[in-house]
Amino acid sequence: MAYSTAIPGARADRTSTAADCALRLTAKTPASDGVVALTLEHPDGKRLPDWAPGAHIDLMLPSGITRQYSLCGDRWNPNSYRVGVLRESAGRGGSVFVHDVLEVGDLVGVGGPRNNFPMVPAPKYLFIAGGIGITPLLPMIAQAEKLHAEWKLLYGGRTRASMAFADELAVYGDRAVLAPFDEVGKLDLPSYLHAAGEKEAKVYVCGPGGLLAAVERYCTSWPVGNLRTERFVPKEQSGPARTDPFDVELARSQVTVTVPAHGTVLDAVREVGVNILSSCRQGTCGTCETTVLSGKPDHRDSILDDDERAAADCMFICVSRSCSDRLVLDL
Repeated sequence: MAYSTAIPGARADRTSTAADCALRLTAKTPASDGVVALTLEHPDGKRLPDWAPGAHIDLMLPSGITRQYSLCGDRWNPNSYRVGVLRESAGRGGSVFVHDVLEVGDLVGVGGPRNNFPMVPAPKYLFIAGGIGITPLLPMIAQAEKLHAEWKLLYGGRTRASMAFADELAVYGDRAVLAPFDEVGKLDLPSYLHAAGEKEAKVYVCGPGGLLAAVERYCTSWPVGNLRTERFVPKEQSGPARTDPFDVELARSQVTVTVPAHGTVLDAVREVGVNILSSCRQGTCGTCETTVLSGKPDHRDSILDDDERAAADCMFICVSRSCSDRLVLDL
């Protein structure tokens, strides 16, 4: 495969020091039809942990639900975080709570920032967004602008009114191309990708699975690392490498647990009292990343690239299992 979801050697960036504290919601404003922008600040006005373009935070909502949202504000502002939240009525309840219940002044638990989608230096970028996938790309565009890099944005949505933060993009003129489906139809991906050049540009894509799949098909022959994607929903996976139970040794806890055929490593380690933070339980957010000391993981996440999977030195225990009879984890 000639595409990548991450940067080789970027493990430390994925597990940045977490805020893991309660922040106050100081603003809640419409960003488009169906999207609200939330601004969060420390209740005591303290500086928040730094972050880089592509990072996300975990919002631990008062309802007990935890969800991940990409940071889309000014990374140079040390006192606030901004995220955009799309209302998904058919979702799992997090976005509906944010839209209908969460109010300015409420305290919200925050974990992170974490970065599964880091931006690397390049002289030229093509950014492709579908819907709410614009959020992680906004800070990347601002960074490219500061560095005087050549860049272009292709941003698709159902309607112009549904496309969040369009007003902020207007300042960039024709470098930010908005392509609502009801006006122009499907995105002209081949033209933009061909113009970017497979050897010249870094391409960053975020949006629905169909958009990512279409871009990946076009870029099959591109050099590894020139296409980088972030997913809000997991990739389709084939069956597990093995369906038999397997043992997991927790090196620091000096406990061994058995993971049943249809259970998860995450649930098994929690049952013996090891508390590890998790969120999506789909292998997309990176919260439960765990170091593997021995054994061969069966990677079932949507984050690691092929080289990182081959290294077998970490896994996301909410979805990944084991190819070997035994795994040893740094827990």
